[in-house]
Amino acid sequence: MKKIILKKAGIEKIKALNPWIYNQEIKEISKSVKDGDIVKAYSPNGKFLAIGYINTKSKITFRVLSFEDINIDKDFFYKNIEEAYQKRLKRIKNSNAFRIIHSEADNIPGLIVDYYNGYLSVAFNTLGIEQFRDIIIKALIDIISPKGIYEKSDEKAREKEGLQTEEKVIYGEVPKDIYIEENNIKFRINLKSGQKTGFFLDQRKNRKIVSEYIEKDFKVLDLFSNVGGFSLYAKSKGASLIKAVDISEEAIKQIDINAKLNNTQIQAIKADAFDFLREERKNKNIYNMIIIDPPAFAKSKNQKEGALRGFKDLILNSLKILQQNGYIAVFSCSHHIDLEDLKNTALSASVDTKTRIEILEHLFQDIDHPFILNIPNSLYLKGLLIQKL
Repeated sequence: MKKIILKKAGIEKIKALNPWIYNQEIKEISKSVKDGDIVKAYSPNGKFLAIGYINTKSKITFRVLSFEDINIDKDFFYKNIEEAYQKRLKRIKNSNAFRIIHSEADNIPGLIVDYYNGYLSVAFNTLGIEQFRDIIIKALIDIISPKGIYEKSDEKAREKEGLQTEEKVIYGEVPKDIYIEENNIKFRINLKSGQKTGFFLDQRKNRKIVSEYIEKDFKVLDLFSNVGGFSLYAKSKGASLIKAVDISEEAIKQIDINAKLNNTQIQAIKADAFDFLREERKNKNIYNMIIIDPPAFAKSKNQKEGALRGFKDLILNSLKILQQNGYIAVFSCSHHIDLEDLKNTALSASVDTKTRIEILEHLFQDIDHPFILNIPNSLYLKGLLIQKL
């Protein structure tokens, strides 16, 4: 029988329904086990704990599929995909684009599935889930009836798992341009060139919340703007000046396209956000709202200190060009930086600028990217909306 025996630390995690078991939490792996296999986890006294898949090449060596002793077969994947899909249809009413499968948070570790107005973007990010590729694709076709499926797996994640990566259409047809709508704002999505799985769906709720604070004739600075999500929401609220800043040429082109889709204009600027802030300080340009939504600064624990220095630099320089009673929305999409880290960094920047700030909102990923309390890493997007007093 293919099995592993867990140490005390691993057993405690399983008791807490945490599905990630690291190599050092495993006491013994049976000789017949190969990387990618489905295995059962037991305590040293022979008690069943969980069933999942294993990869000794991965830091997360064992990922739980079920805490019950069940078969991991076609029915398992059909059931979980159907449940996740129905949950999204029930919860997401303001958009035709949403995440269907959010890895462990939907009981299928290593799998990401996003829905874009009839098309799917799929990521198979682990060796264990790669073994079930054909079953999963068939389930997605049968349950969702998409027009096309595009594979957009995470190359770095797959490399750690010992897998090659090739982005491609794996079912039907996927056009170059897909058009989606969110809270009556239109976006053009390009699955082939877009970041991550195509679009930052997780910020949907935050784009709306932040926009509620924007008043007519506000001047808004959108840093790390990507395809202009926050900018377009600001424009819909009557902001008179919007500067959307991103280092990516492709993102700047997308901002112009998305602005035209919404019959408006946004000033899209290709620049490094850190440098741009300093230039705006020098030019004494003042804003009513500044949005800071960078990519993950801390992809590992040892990058945390440098990441927080980067956040302080951004917040401090933003406070210096912010109107009295103006707002800053700042986000981190790194699991290694928590809400208290963001608060402490904002506090440090406020002390250095002799500015009092008020926290108006605590911001998190939208509901189609579930945060399961038993899975700490499933909460990754944190943000603050602060006001300069």
